[in-house]
Amino acid sequence: FNNIKFFVLCHGILQLAQLLVSGYLKGSITTIERRYGFSSQMSGLLAAFNEVGNTVLIVFVSFFGSRVHRPRCIGIGAMIASMGVFLIALPHFIGGEYKYTGFNSNTKDNSSGLCQSQYISPEEESNQKCNTKMNSTVVYPIFLLGQLLLGIGGVPIQPFGISYIDDYAGKRSSPFYLGILFAVTVIGPALGYMMSSFFLRFFVDVDKISPDKILLKNGDARWVGAWWLGFLI
Repeated sequence: FNNIKFFVLCHGILQLAQLLVSGYLKGSITTIERRYGFSSQMSGLLAAFNEVGNTVLIVFVSFFGSRVHRPRCIGIGAMIASMGVFLIALPHFIGGEYKYTGFNSNTKDNSSGLCQSQYISPEEESNQKCNTKMNSTVVYPIFLLGQLLLGIGGVPIQPFGISYIDDYAGKRSSPFYLGILFAVTVIGPALGYMMSSFFLRFFVDVDKISPDKILLKNGDARWVGAWWLGFLI
């Protein structure tokens, strides 16, 4: 296994996983926003927060790249990124079941986005809004920390991988190996969006309640898909 071909294989899989997560999160961000009551500004910051760690560290990584053990740094970065991915999925497991309001098809006012029913008392509606606000306050820092770790862990993966291949692969094979990695860069986010489209067809609490108790249908305005499932896979 101590050869450049095996390194390209492992690095390609790692880079694909990193880009899958990036595309998957962007495809699931509106579902996460609906589930936890995030504002559009909060969702936008969350989607871009991995760039914070990436931007801060990329200069140092590029400068010290020739002085460190690059495959080892790539492995450390992969472990940090994995921790970030699991942190992003964590709010689903530490929170309760998804609570949605009733729906009245004759109600024209849908400004809340959750189809508030005319049968819900003002007290119940106020409690639901308070619970949603509390949930967003608790879980939002966890999402941000996960994104930050994901960005930090992803810093050494591509630059160290490209420079390592360029140094240790032959002159004839190096362009081919680099072409594989750049192809993965294009394919990864697209596959992430496809994954989000697939997993969001399942109800968010599919692991907590039996299928016969799921009253919502995919396509209902209150539907929240299993956004967390793709991060674990």
